[in-house]
Amino acid sequence: MRLILVDKPGAHRQNFYPLTLSRPLWELRCGMTSLGVKLQARVGASDVAYFLPEYMAEVYRAKTSRPVNDLASLAGADLLIVDARVKADSFAVPAGRSEVGVDEQGEVLYACIMASDRQKVQGQDIVSFLESAKTALPNVRCVLPMWNYTWDLILTSPHQITADFAAAGKSGIEGAVEEPSALRGSRNDVYIARGAKIHPMVVLDAEHGPIYIEENVEVHPFTRIEGPCYVGANSILLGAKCREGNSIGPWCRIGGEVEESIIQGYSNKYHDGFLGHAYVGEWVNLGALTTNSDLKNDYTTVSVMLDGKHAIDTGSTKVGCLIGDHTKTSVGVFFNTGSYVGAMGIIMATGKALPKFIPSFSWFVEGVVTKGFGRKSLYETAATAMGRRKCRWTEADRAMWEEIFQMTAGPRDEAVKKGRKAMMR
Repeated sequence: MRLILVDKPGAHRQNFYPLTLSRPLWELRCGMTSLGVKLQARVGASDVAYFLPEYMAEVYRAKTSRPVNDLASLAGADLLIVDARVKADSFAVPAGRSEVGVDEQGEVLYACIMASDRQKVQGQDIVSFLESAKTALPNVRCVLPMWNYTWDLILTSPHQITADFAAAGKSGIEGAVEEPSALRGSRNDVYIARGAKIHPMVVLDAEHGPIYIEENVEVHPFTRIEGPCYVGANSILLGAKCREGNSIGPWCRIGGEVEESIIQGYSNKYHDGFLGHAYVGEWVNLGALTTNSDLKNDYTTVSVMLDGKHAIDTGSTKVGCLIGDHTKTSVGVFFNTGSYVGAMGIIMATGKALPKFIPSFSWFVEGVVTKGFGRKSLYETAATAMGRRKCRWTEADRAMWEEIFQMTAGPRDEAVKKGRKAMMR
C-alpha cells in the first residue's frame, strides 16, 4: 500500500504559522521525529508520496527523492491518503477495503482506495481527487485525534520523546564520554550514538525521562541534560542548562537555559538567556540574553495571536514563543508570553517586552515594525547563514519566499503604517 501524506491549502495551515509558512505540516517535529515519520511508522509504509501547497513544492522536491505533487503517484497501487494533521498513535489502518473517513463537517481525514476501485476516482489535483473519492466510495464518520495548533506539539513533545525512545529500542553508550562525568538514573534510559562526544563535567540526568543523543553531537563541559530530551545529529551544547522536555533538531548550537522547547534544526542559541515552551524554526539566530516568558504572573492560560488581531486561548498556562525560519534577534531581546514572531525578521531589543505579534519580513527597530533594508538584504543574510552549514540558497528558495512575502503582506503593511505614525509623533 502506498501512503500519500497530504497538507492541503486552506485555513487550517494558518494554525501552524509561522512554522508551516516554509514547510509542509508533516515536517514539524514532536518528540524525536517528525509527524510524517510517525505516520509512516504507524502505517508501516516504505512507498510514500506527498501533496503540499504548490508554492513550496520545488523546494521540497530538493529535500526528498519521493514524488511531490505528482498525480501519477495516485495510480497503480492500493492507496492510503492521510491528512498530515492526524495523530499517528491513534490511527488505525483500514483493512482490505475502500473507504473515506470524514469528520462531522464532511472534511476528508483519510481515504483508503483499493487498486480495484481506483477507476471510480478522478481529479485534476489532490483536493478534487479527495472530493471524488468521498462521492464515489463508502464514507465512514470518524472522530480522530488531530494536531490543531503548534502549541499542541510543544505541550505533547516531552511525553512523545519518552514514547519515541521506547519505540527506537536503543540504549547504551556508543560514542565517547570523557571523565569525570555524571549519569543519574538508569543507563537503560540513555543512548549516545556513535561519533557523539561528551566532554568532562557533563551531567546526564535520566531520572525522570530518557536522553537520546544522535551521531556527532558534541556536549561541552558544564552542560546539564535532563530527560526526557532528544538532541539531533551534529548539534553542539555549550555549557547549556538543558531542562526537561527538549527536542533539538540537527545542526543546532545551544547554550543558556532551554526548557520543553522544540527547535526544528540549523538554529543557534549560543548564549545565555531563557527559551521555554517555544517552537523555533530553522536558520534562526537568537542573540545573547534573548529570553522569552512562558508563564504569566497571574498564572492564567496563555493566548496567542496568529493573525495579529484575534487572540486564541491555548488552554495552557505554559506557552512561550513561536519563531519562524530565518529570524534573527539582537542582544537582550525579551519576548512576552505567547509571542508570535514571523519568519525572515530582524528583531532589535527595546529594553522591555516586545509586542506579542511581529509579522514576517519585519525589521523591528526602536520599538516599531519597519521595512528596514528590504527583503533583498534578508535573502542575502539567509544565503550566508545557509552557506555556513554547507547548504545552498537556491532560486527555488527565493521564489518560495517571494510567495510567502505576498501571503504575509496584510498584517505587515498594517504594522508598518502604525510604526510610521508612531515615529511621527
